[in-house]
Amino acid sequence: MNLILQGPALTPAIVRQRFQTFEEHSPGVFRVPSARREAPVERWCEENRADYAWLAEIRRFDRLKLLGMDMDSTLITIECIDELGDLAGRKGEVAGITARAMRGEIDYPESLRQRVALLAGLPASSLEEVYQERLRLTPGAERLIGACKRHGVKLLLVSGGFTFFTERLKERLGLDYTISNRLEVADGRLTGKVLGGIVDADAKAAKFRELMSELGAARDETVAIGDGANDLKMMAQAGLSVAFRAKPVVRAQADCAIAWSGLDAVLNLFD
Repeated sequence: MNLILQGPALTPAIVRQRFQTFEEHSPGVFRVPSARREAPVERWCEENRADYAWLAEIRRFDRLKLLGMDMDSTLITIECIDELGDLAGRKGEVAGITARAMRGEIDYPESLRQRVALLAGLPASSLEEVYQERLRLTPGAERLIGACKRHGVKLLLVSGGFTFFTERLKERLGLDYTISNRLEVADGRLTGKVLGGIVDADAKAAKFRELMSELGAARDETVAIGDGANDLKMMAQAGLSVAFRAKPVVRAQADCAIAWSGLDAVLNLFD
């Protein structure tokens, strides 16, 4: 089993405390060949703020055909709906429902309806305010996207959030596909309703499968990255599933987790 170790504070001296044989792939990134998968190793990683991944084989990134990722708290650092809730003076209520949904404690479509209802009356201009003033890309996002473009890996951005944000990010970053929800606006204000069907876990997974078929991608030619419970069904479709700064329920079911490194740490899981 190959063990991949990475973290911003990880050094050869620290790795040598636990492993005699290892390869330094790049600064802060190490590979331990023929490692034994055991709990003490994982505890050591947690103590040293190191991300780790157990991989039976290390595949080539340029052989991938599709990479799907969630938007809120994955590609970007915020939950857009929570920030809209803040502008509406109801961030605590909205964020509380968001947290429960991401942990899988509440049905996602119902959680979205409840949160969007709390935004009723908010000026539509608030969407632009969140995009311009609060939305930031996650560290490493542009490097990961750049690698996908160089190697012809198609990019899918999925979100239980809103098209206002996904479409702007698609144009800005040159993404290939998006799927998200549409907010209803009337007389320049949010009505508190979502137009059409809600993009939930099933919709995300269905879009991922549709693109796999369209691209002729085998399962081991795909990657899915997410942080919340509504990403799990999509992640289950992929050859490699990555929990990024994710909730415990997601970390427990993903192939590997990234908690300390940037989004470009996904690249270090491949040759």
